[in-house]
This record gives sequence, C-alpha cells and structure tokens, in this order.
Amino acid sequence: MRVLRVILNSMGMQTKTVANARLLALAACLAMAFAAGLSWSTLSSASAPACRGAAQPMARIELLFGRARANAAPVSDGEWTGFLDREVTPRFPAGFTVLRGPGQWRGSDGRVAREEAHVLLIWHDSTMGADARIEAIRSAYRQNFDQESVMRVDGLSCVSF
Repeated sequence: MRVLRVILNSMGMQTKTVANARLLALAACLAMAFAAGLSWSTLSSASAPACRGAAQPMARIELLFGRARANAAPVSDGEWTGFLDREVTPRFPAGFTVLRGPGQWRGSDGRVAREEAHVLLIWHDSTMGADARIEAIRSAYRQNFDQESVMRVDGLSCVSF
C-alpha cells in the first residue's frame, strides 16, 4: 500500500484517491478474468464454504424453464424429455435433478402470468467449460420453445454422497 501511495503521489494523485484506485484495479482484474473466459462460479470457488465431514464444495446451478409459449401449446412432457436427452444429459452426464411446479411472474405490462415450470438443478465442479455448457442449454431452450428467457441462479453447496 505504501508503494501504491508513493506511485499515486508521484503521478499527482491525492492520497484520498487511493481507495478509488484500489477499486479501479480490482475492477480491471475482474474484467480481464471474465474476458479470458472465466465464469463467476470459477472465480468464487476460492471463497467456497467450509464443508463438514466428507462433504466437498461444488457449484450449484438452478435453471428455471417456463412451459407456456406465446403462439403454441405449452411444452409437452415428451418435448421436455427430448430436450433433456438432447441438450442436458450430454453436457452433464454425471446427473441432475428436475423439479416441476407452478410459477408466476409479472410481465412488462404489469399483469401477473402463471405457468407450469421446470427447475433444473445441477451440481458440478466449477470448471471453465461448465459455464459454456450451461449457456448452451439456456440458448437451446429459448430457441426451441420460443421463450424470452431461462432464469439462471448460481450458488455454492457442500455436497456428499
């Protein structure tokens, strides 16, 4: 910090701007990491939770898929199973869990929309390739079933088998 203060003072910057310079340096490091292809789950593995016993920290992804379509019947059970077989299983062959239930959201017009939904849960090692595989799944669902979005929730869990 003393070296940083000397450098900044030699550049004509005030000492009170040191905090701003630190934030700027941190932002630049994060921007370079993301530009290099790292995902947030990869970067956050350094702050993985302390797990008890045999449990190991793993990245957890939750993807929420709505079944309603604007100009067609809702996504059928057969279409959903086919999607899992084509898009999800090849990308995460170690396994995943699917939950099904009702959901709702407020549209841009202010009205509440209700629809059946699937929640896909995937626990995985936070590798560089995982983020690309997850985004490919989201993109395929949006394109195949005329969806505006697929919600993504990232987290860390302690997992044991």
